[in-house]
Amino acid sequence: MTEQTETRAGDGAVVRDGLAVGVAVGLSGFAFGVTSAGSGMTVAQSCVLSLLVFTGASQFALVGALAAGGGPFTAAAGAFFLGTRNAFYGLRLSRLLALPRAVRPFAAQWIIDETAAVALAQPTRRAARIGFAVTGLSLYVLWNLTTLLGALGADALGDTGAWGIDAAGPAVFLALLAPMLKTSVERGVAVLAVLLGLGLLPVLPTGVPVLAAALAAPVGLWAEGRRRRDAR
Repeated sequence: MTEQTETRAGDGAVVRDGLAVGVAVGLSGFAFGVTSAGSGMTVAQSCVLSLLVFTGASQFALVGALAAGGGPFTAAAGAFFLGTRNAFYGLRLSRLLALPRAVRPFAAQWIIDETAAVALAQPTRRAARIGFAVTGLSLYVLWNLTTLLGALGADALGDTGAWGIDAAGPAVFLALLAPMLKTSVERGVAVLAVLLGLGLLPVLPTGVPVLAAALAAPVGLWAEGRRRRDAR
């Protein structure tokens, strides 16, 4: 009985954590809906983007580039690049969760920063599955619902820049990213990426600086490898 009680208590804690993350991040879908509509997209386009893409950073990158006057291909390229990180999450989660084949295509839609963070933080496969499912379901439902509400309410709010709502998406993404930068190499890569992105904004077309900022990763790894060789 004691072991069963402990298991139930542990499952309850995982559910609470998953719901907390899902609700906190899911509500920021309102900001995406407002920003998306403000960039010229229709309500239907905004909702379809959330339903099918469902990765906040890529969605904000896409509509942000379009709002700034970038071409659709450049905007899509930047969004695609940001979304590739989910493929690496998938490689790790596929072994951790070990889901049935029939479920995997549906679960793949929920592989994002938040679900990966909650699942990977769990001590057992059972807990990881529960955390992944609860976070994914709550976040998917709320994100799409608040996207719809934000897109519908964009006209009433007027200029999103005046309200500062357009900054909510990047702020959420940075809040999720910051705790993950634990080593000096990771922090160095992040700083270099910011410098590249901001420094190239005046000279490159909209959306391209985001792609160029990716050069920070190989540069940082090369510098770290050289440092270790010199230390030997």
